[in-house]
Amino acid sequence: MKSVNIKLATISDVKVFVNTVAKYDFDVDLISGRYAIDAKSIMGIFSLDISKPIKLDAHTEDADAFFADIKQFVVE
Repeated sequence: MKSVNIKLATISDVKVFVNTVAKYDFDVDLISGRYAIDAKSIMGIFSLDISKPIKLDAHTEDADAFFADIKQFVVE
């Protein structure tokens, strides 16, 4: 598993992010406070506070292509 923080600033960002994550067959979770949701769920993402960075957990050992695809959303 690999973790990063992401920022989804707009509704358009959320749509692009969900479509990108949906291409991968491993589980991806978003954690905000005590809530953990499936990153492939647009409704789940909108239930989170997207004004702040969100922790992303990718449940795979080979995530290089995935993280390259979502690099525009990754924050330090």
